Amino acid sequence: MTKKFQTLKGFYDVLPERQRLWRYFEEKVLYILDQYHYQEIGLPLVEPTELFVESVGSHTDIVEKEMYSWEDHLNKDKLTLRPEGTAGCVRAIVENSLTYNGPVKLFYRGAMFRHENVQKGRQRQFHQVGVEAFGLEKPETDAEQILLLGRLWKSLDLKNITLELNSIGDPKDRIVYREKLISYFEDNKEVLDDDALRRLYENPLRILDSKNKQMQSMLNSAPKLIDYLSNDAKQHFENLCSILKEHNLEFKINTRLVRGLDYYNRTVFEWVSNDLGSQGTIAGGGRYDYLVERIGGKPTSACGFAIGIERIILLLEDLNRENNKILPDIYIVNLGDMARPFAFTIAENLRNDGLKVGLNMEGSSFKSQMKKADKSGARVALIIGDQEAENKIIQVKLMRDDGIQESVEEKNISLFIKDKINFEK
Repeated sequence: MTKKFQTLKGFYDVLPERQRLWRYFEEKVLYILDQYHYQEIGLPLVEPTELFVESVGSHTDIVEKEMYSWEDHLNKDKLTLRPEGTAGCVRAIVENSLTYNGPVKLFYRGAMFRHENVQKGRQRQFHQVGVEAFGLEKPETDAEQILLLGRLWKSLDLKNITLELNSIGDPKDRIVYREKLISYFEDNKEVLDDDALRRLYENPLRILDSKNKQMQSMLNSAPKLIDYLSNDAKQHFENLCSILKEHNLEFKINTRLVRGLDYYNRTVFEWVSNDLGSQGTIAGGGRYDYLVERIGGKPTSACGFAIGIERIILLLEDLNRENNKILPDIYIVNLGDMARPFAFTIAENLRNDGLKVGLNMEGSSFKSQMKKADKSGARVALIIGDQEAENKIIQVKLMRDDGIQESVEEKNISLFIKDKINFEK
């Protein structure tokens, strides 16, 4: 008996119906990234394990529990499937001296891998669009990236999304705050769960992210990092908030927002949907002005974010709109031995003219083909039989205009269709 194989837990196929939504999302986000003059960079899926230990942080959940890492038995290199994109992008900046001639604005897209508990909106292979700006230290850069995302949500017609914003200051600010926070948690040790106790002296700021309901009252009363910011960090945050207000972008200051990666400083933000349950963060990021130097580069200001594509797709599926689909302009129905090669040629000629064409190649009945033409969503059906092929005539049926049908000569078909319906190439 032949063995059947299935996808691994947390890995999945993107079937055509959903892949249409991916294409729709990518078209929208790529257009907006072009508007803001971000350039695409391609990055490896596999990087040295030490890159993530040094950048993401040895005491983060990602490094401690979630990375897919192994030793290459051929050369003993320690390797990791990338769990996030920023570290690899920074490595590329340093390795290729990309900021030698000044600031650069980059984006990348692709799969990331984390060994997490699988649930709706959270998989072990997931996909992100990452956006990074290097060499720009002013709050206008932070604001531009946040406004870019606001523009994207509007373009996708997504609702019920809120922006949460915070500043976690610079490393020297957090040294002072860390001691205050540890002292506070020590005074409330009986309320801390096992995960919080584990993090208490290694990464106490991450305790603030806990969703444990029994800890919320205690966490709400904890010292707030925003109260320990230096004058420079405080001014940076105030200027950012001022820019966002000037552009009528609503936001909520969440003093417990710290993000899960060690490299952040100053601005951190998350866009959160109310329609996805516990996995509601659809995009998040912030400033990381010390990371380039941390992995071997020259001191370089930096700011970036990542969009979780799977979570956006879930929201788009809920919209359930036809304009989320990539549809053919034309569907060709053909019956008969002479009709088949003639229809094939017509399809190729129309594609040469920039039209999207579905061609029935099954040889099924006329009724069955017309059903498929309707289901395809095409606005025009071309009907070709042996008689039409012999006379170089095509029956044109306007599927979305009360089924109007006309006979058109082969030589005029492309012009006729474009005159009748406003197709875009």
